[in-house]
Amino acid sequence: MNKKIAIYGGTFSPPHVGHLHAASAFLRQESPDMLYVIPANIPPHKKIISRDNPQLRLRMTELAFSTLEGYGDSIVVSDFELRQGGPSYSIYTIEHFAKESPNLSMLCGTDMMLSLDTWYRAEDIFRLADIVYIRREKEVGMTEKLIEKCRFYREKYNARIRHIDVEPLVVSSEQLRARLSAGEDCSAFIPEPVLDFIRQNNLYGYKRIDDR
Repeated sequence: MNKKIAIYGGTFSPPHVGHLHAASAFLRQESPDMLYVIPANIPPHKKIISRDNPQLRLRMTELAFSTLEGYGDSIVVSDFELRQGGPSYSIYTIEHFAKESPNLSMLCGTDMMLSLDTWYRAEDIFRLADIVYIRREKEVGMTEKLIEKCRFYREKYNARIRHIDVEPLVVSSEQLRARLSAGEDCSAFIPEPVLDFIRQNNLYGYKRIDDR
């Protein structure tokens, strides 16, 4: 029997409780044998901050997901996209992990779900992977947009789509970077080992209030 493999990509700059919430909800619903969490090297669809260091993002992601308990060895933070170099097109990652098992799914949030048809080789993404999405916002008007998009993907690509029905946890990496730069307390949103790493490496201009 083929292993059930899942991938969860992102910039993770920084990784936060919203990422952990999505991963744990996915693991509870989908029960994969392995969830690969994969920081992007250069995300094609996002602007990255100046002086971005993918290796530091990788380490923060490792620290963040090490705080998720109860899943044993079923979560692996992978440096696959960092090792590939250049822009991190999801289809190449999907093709790589599909060699491990054809039973492959990809976890994504609202923004990704609404834009998947614009991604490089979108048809192959839908062909090779099931799409499992989780809401990361609470906008009422977004529900109809997602329903319509899922219908479009199924009709055009014969897409296999599932939804994780949990209460959204609204957290923004962009807003967290601004709060860190302002010296605000982010301990409710960023795991403690990640916060310590950010402080030790002076990332995002962060200093604790008591250091100022």
